Amino acid sequence: MHIYGTSQVHGPQSVNAPHRAAVQETNPETQTVSNADQLDISQEADLVSRVRELPEIRADRVADIRAAIDEGIYETEEKLDLAVNGLLDEIGR
Repeated sequence: MHIYGTSQVHGPQSVNAPHRAAVQETNPETQTVSNADQLDISQEADLVSRVRELPEIRADRVADIRAAIDEGIYETEEKLDLAVNGLLDEIGR
């Protein structure tokens, strides 16, 4: 209902008349209907989400490993074998 000043206000009217909603014709070739919502996430937002899922860095463990590397006792044959096998598994042998 449009109101144009106090002289144009009128009493209640039925839903069907005299104010009918204009039906707008649609062109089926230009109108698409989507039945599902869609969410597009940017690459940056995806990266931030994955970074937040990473575990916290254990500074004490990093310090221990750095000290072992400096002392020359960190790299062992067992650790090297584990690393090589893990790499081969990852690339599909």
